[in-house]
Amino acid sequence: MANKKNFYETLGVDKNASDDEIKSAYRRMAKKYHPDINKEEGAAEKFKEVNEAYEVLSDKTKRSNYDQYGDPNGGFFGGNGGNGGNGGFSGFSQGDFGGFNFDDIFSMFGGGFGKTSRTSSAVRGEDIQVQVNLSFKEAALGCKKDINVTKVESCSDCKGTGAKGGTEYTTCTACGGSGIATYTETTLFGRMVRQGVCKECSGTGKKIKTKCASCNGAGSKKVNKVVSIDIPAGIDNHQVITVRNGGNAGSRGGSNGDLHIIVNVKNHKLLEREGYDLKIKIFVPFYLLLKGGSIDVPLVDGCTTLKIPELTQSNTVFKIKGKGLKHLNRSVYGDLIVTLVGESPKSMSKEDKKVLDNLIKSMEDNTFARYKSYLKDMESLD
Repeated sequence: MANKKNFYETLGVDKNASDDEIKSAYRRMAKKYHPDINKEEGAAEKFKEVNEAYEVLSDKTKRSNYDQYGDPNGGFFGGNGGNGGNGGFSGFSQGDFGGFNFDDIFSMFGGGFGKTSRTSSAVRGEDIQVQVNLSFKEAALGCKKDINVTKVESCSDCKGTGAKGGTEYTTCTACGGSGIATYTETTLFGRMVRQGVCKECSGTGKKIKTKCASCNGAGSKKVNKVVSIDIPAGIDNHQVITVRNGGNAGSRGGSNGDLHIIVNVKNHKLLEREGYDLKIKIFVPFYLLLKGGSIDVPLVDGCTTLKIPELTQSNTVFKIKGKGLKHLNRSVYGDLIVTLVGESPKSMSKEDKKVLDNLIKSMEDNTFARYKSYLKDMESLD
């Protein structure tokens, strides 16, 4: 166990991290290393490690076992136990075993003091990754989506046994139905007794007499399913929604994997997202900035009216509070940030020019502070 994985380091969190901090770190790391986003070598393997770490640290029981024994399943060999200088195991104190009793310990060596459980042969199902495309509005307001998923499920015809009708099997004689067999090996230290998955029944504890015709004895089969998912309001592009136990079925009593849904959000025609704020730059006729007025500004759903004060400078930024996007899982909204830019006409008629000349003459004595400052600086140049 010298190369034991540190799940906390994998997610980049402290050992005392809260559930929310672990969830946030998982989303960040999953987005960073997802193979569809990160094409670097090793990204796919890193993504698997991130999922494995979150699968343990998000489960209170597994996390407790991992913290105490170094093994999410509660195995006590997860630590770096010393050898006491004698080339063997060092002595254990009562505290080293935590929740174990001595029957559990001896049964791991085939000692026969306790009952052997088949749970050690359970295999967790694989995770599934799918993508869902959302419009800007769907992501902003939240919605319900039906997603097609191809997954492995336990066969309903044989109840996952692989045997016809779920009854055409007998108890494996090699392991007595436990799924765990005892094996004797000769090593440098003498004869060693160990326990492992029964080779005769592959850990199922059963010997099939007649195979299930539906799954051909596998106990599981691929199916196409439509999964209905609630998309939370405010979700962003490339974020991942995880459905616990929504992945492939486990084997030998193992739990299902998870379903990871990667969100793809289309861009809005006018609005740009920045966190939970919405931003837009609008070009308006220059006279609207001079005279003042009002314009309609788009929202995710509908629009709002922005009043423009007279003599507004070009590139003035207006912030409309609470008209942005909803924060995920919170009743808080971002802001709508509007930048107004004055636009000059591309052409003018003779009449327009006369009107403009008269306007300029009437405003010559007015104060254009920035322009006058510029002219003054020009005059003082060497």
